[in-house]
Amino acid sequence: MGSVGAMGSAGAEQAAVGGGLESGGEAVLVERPEPGIAVVTLNRPKARNSLSLGVLKTLKAVFGELGGDASVKAIVLAANGPAFCAGHDLKEMTAARQGADGGKAFFTETMEACSQLMQAMVACPKPIIGAVHAMATAAGCQLVATCDLAVASEEAKFCTPGVNIGLFCSTPMVALSRNVPRKQAMEMLLLGELISAADAADYGLINRSVPADEVMDVALDFARRIAHKSSATVAVGKEAFYRQIETPLSEAYDYAANVMVENMLFQDAEEGIGAFLEKRKPEWKEC
Repeated sequence: MGSVGAMGSAGAEQAAVGGGLESGGEAVLVERPEPGIAVVTLNRPKARNSLSLGVLKTLKAVFGELGGDASVKAIVLAANGPAFCAGHDLKEMTAARQGADGGKAFFTETMEACSQLMQAMVACPKPIIGAVHAMATAAGCQLVATCDLAVASEEAKFCTPGVNIGLFCSTPMVALSRNVPRKQAMEMLLLGELISAADAADYGLINRSVPADEVMDVALDFARRIAHKSSATVAVGKEAFYRQIETPLSEAYDYAANVMVENMLFQDAEEGIGAFLEKRKPEWKEC
């Protein structure tokens, strides 16, 4: 599970992009297995898909490019190898300590790149669906929390273990605390212990816990169902969701009401409502 080649169609478009390379291939793969859907795959299996600085920058660029591609309607984020993502590349960060500043400049650049990636995922107008086949820890757990939707194998586990090595998971905390209730988030952050996929689903960290061989199928099913919606409506809705959730109630309603007024003026809203009233399938016009 997690192998792009295993689920791609014969005619799928595939590209490998750089950033945090290891021998034998590229760190991030991009594939178009079917119209409207892009699959982005972490491909550092020997490093447990850890997020080197190069990988962080590459992922940000990939999501930016796919977000601006009108032919892409939904994105699936997957991984190859025994882990979904083990978080930051601690070997890379430890090597940076040899610098004259003890690594401060590199640590700053890495954490800024991580923050920029997560914000780029939220800002991407295309929904991002995590297909989590195995363990996701620290910044890997942050990646899952930042996805708009997430499907995980029943065998997958999640944790924010920084507290166990003297490095509190402060940046993962941002995404975690916006998806998981406070007590559960603090339990994960303070104990640093693995939780099951079932618990992750109960907490709201993921949407579904399914058998391992169904993870990609369910993620792609989500993507297909989204791809059949109006792209313009999905984009405005995703942006509105994240913007309103951070504002006080009255401001959120004022903002959301204005968004709905603007959305009602879309050609796709006119078409969709008309199709509903006429009992026919809508034909979306806006990208």
